[in-house]
Amino acid sequence: MQPELQLLNSSAQLVSSQQKVLRNTYMMLGLTMIPTVIGAWMGMSLNFSFMAQHPFLSMIGMLAVMFGMFMGISANRNNSLGVVLLLTATLFFGLMLGPILQAALHFRNGAQLIGMAAGGTGAIFLTLATIATVTKKDFSFLGKFLFVGLVMLILASIANIFFQVPAASLAISAIAIMIFAGYLLYDVSRIIHGGETNYVMATLSIYLDIYNIFVNLLNLLMALAGNRD
Repeated sequence: MQPELQLLNSSAQLVSSQQKVLRNTYMMLGLTMIPTVIGAWMGMSLNFSFMAQHPFLSMIGMLAVMFGMFMGISANRNNSLGVVLLLTATLFFGLMLGPILQAALHFRNGAQLIGMAAGGTGAIFLTLATIATVTKKDFSFLGKFLFVGLVMLILASIANIFFQVPAASLAISAIAIMIFAGYLLYDVSRIIHGGETNYVMATLSIYLDIYNIFVNLLNLLMALAGNRD
């Protein structure tokens, strides 16, 4: 009986640990919305003409800054500096929302489009997080497929910087929403099944999923429902 009791205790501790990581992740995720909103508000008043004139260089610069931040967060995941760097990164991502928010607000119904994109993103997150949590299904099998899809998405996005095909831009946004929705399932499932035990890294992963869903959903809404009249 003693080994069985130890096994039960070990299982209970594991479940408790996973629930704690998930709870802390959601709390930190809510906190990241504050610097994101502040950054977005600041970004709407900035001049992003350089990014419009030099999209490829801007993309390279943004990727360099992002990966530098990601490395810093990963290296400090177990201390308070990791939290500070995470919040700083979300402020930066908020700033980078400036161009698309400025573009959206040029539409008569721009504020409505932004609200719809935010509401749609929230609905997607709540639905998929609930599915992953309630069903407790292990979605780790999606990892390889999602990674391949992400690489192809990045390559298609880079190619479209040069070719500027509107239809391709819409297709890329639609595919991006599906890929990052898949990553939401994957990332929440990893926490539930013990694949991710650090709430700072878990928060970063889920934040990026939500961020990319919002940006691409807003891009689709502007193209399909934007009213310039």
